[in-house]
Amino acid sequence: MRTRHIGSSSDLVPPSTRRSSSERSRSTVSRSNKIEAGHTTVLLHEAIEELSIEPTDTVVDATLGGAGHAHAIADMLDTTGTFIGFDLDQDAIGRAQDALSKVKPQTILVNANFRSIEAELAARGVTAIDKALYDLGWSAFQLDAGRGFSFLKDEPLLMTYGTSDQKGMLTAAMIVNEWGEESIADIIFGWGEERYSRRIAKAIVERRKIRPFTRSVDLAEVIKSAVPAAYRHGRLHPATRTFQALRIATNDELGALTEGLKGAWKLLGSGGRIAVITFHSIEDRIVKELFLDFERSGGGTRITRSPKKPKKEEIVSNPRARSAKLRVIEKI
Repeated sequence: MRTRHIGSSSDLVPPSTRRSSSERSRSTVSRSNKIEAGHTTVLLHEAIEELSIEPTDTVVDATLGGAGHAHAIADMLDTTGTFIGFDLDQDAIGRAQDALSKVKPQTILVNANFRSIEAELAARGVTAIDKALYDLGWSAFQLDAGRGFSFLKDEPLLMTYGTSDQKGMLTAAMIVNEWGEESIADIIFGWGEERYSRRIAKAIVERRKIRPFTRSVDLAEVIKSAVPAAYRHGRLHPATRTFQALRIATNDELGALTEGLKGAWKLLGSGGRIAVITFHSIEDRIVKELFLDFERSGGGTRITRSPKKPKKEEIVSNPRARSAKLRVIEKI
């Protein structure tokens, strides 16, 4: 299919010179996984294959991260194609610039949240896209960002994806130091699915009366002390779900996901596809319901009626892949 954007060519690649989408996607997987030192991209082959990328497509990678998917996508495009990458983290933009320095397609990198996809692409003269990929997983780079995402490191309690010097930007410290106990409990339960949310919220509010929270390890210790002894020695660190909830709240991740997918759907041309990789049930539920709405309205067809999951071999080599789910929809 053809796209409408500044800088696109009217020349099509002759069919005889093309490899199938499946053949081209398999040839890029090992190279792309090497791009992210210390981080392995999850469901890379499956996502690229299901997107069915053509050389002339305009493709959006809404979550650049370590540029693993980005490089695989760009390898599928030729000089008439366009790769567009989004990330709120300036460091991710820098990694993508390095990884994509020698690729063939026109490359546009956007230092912004993917929730603004419509406005950001309109500002760059892009009026339609063919494919979009959202990988909602965590990059090892994010855990090393020094912003308090990890409860195992003593870092400032920020949990922001962008720089924290923007006026009025919400931080995790603001939530735990200023929000009411009931509100804190609600987000820990609703977005972290933490059964001890009320005990944890109460402990947070009691401790902040003595001194405010400023560091990630300090918060993690208070959370640990608030839960039953048996829970402290379970498979997950007792602060895992609370930190997840605070991160989601700080960055309005679920609102951004909904807005970003709706924006991409508006820009998507007939026959275009959106693929989303989720890592926890809340995100997957949002994606599932949105895709069902798109299909029920008569505008699309779900390519994956049930989500695709990593193969056993991938889980063995990369345990964090265990919870990953891939959903894909095509616009009619």
